[in-house]
Amino acid sequence: MTASFTLRFRKQYRRLSSERQAKFDKQLTFLLSNLRHPSLRAKKFDETNDIWQARVDDDYRFYFQIDGETYLLLSIIPHPK
Repeated sequence: MTASFTLRFRKQYRRLSSERQAKFDKQLTFLLSNLRHPSLRAKKFDETNDIWQARVDDDYRFYFQIDGETYLLLSIIPHPK
């Protein structure tokens, strides 16, 4: 699998702390090798639009779509608890 990033995602990522960027980078590695990795807690977020949600840490989530062999990263935002 490969990853592709929307402009929105790139802007949101740049605004994160370097610590949170590092956490996401680690989670992305897990995503690319195994969607079912336990620390991701990946789940279908929006069935209609085929959007998935996965965990960065307790406070942040990232959202993506699966297009063939590519994960399209849509956004990375605070978790709406």
